Amino acid sequence: MNDVFKALADETRREILDTLYAKSGQTLGELYAPYAKSMSRQAVMKHLGILEAANLVAIVWSGREKRHYLNPIPIHAIQDRWIKKFERQRMDALAALKTALEGSEPKGKKHVQS
Repeated sequence: MNDVFKALADETRREILDTLYAKSGQTLGELYAPYAKSMSRQAVMKHLGILEAANLVAIVWSGREKRHYLNPIPIHAIQDRWIKKFERQRMDALAALKTALEGSEPKGKKHVQS
């Protein structure tokens, strides 16, 4: 699970996962295109390697093409282990309590009585 957290810690890798979520089965060329002006192809390959090592990206060869697919199972495991225990109802109740305690005034502005 440490590999998954390490992979998710980087913004570029999260963007790559978002791209694969939107359209799975992309080639390196397709994944590299948005970064062509900001980083090298090798840098994108390195990011993909980290995502593959964390099992967040699955590879399928189609002839000579290597296609990348999002693997949601490790993220689901994180959700089960780290997020699910904070059930939605409890979090909603705490958020409502916080809002009620803070009042409706925006943060940083205090009401001055005359």
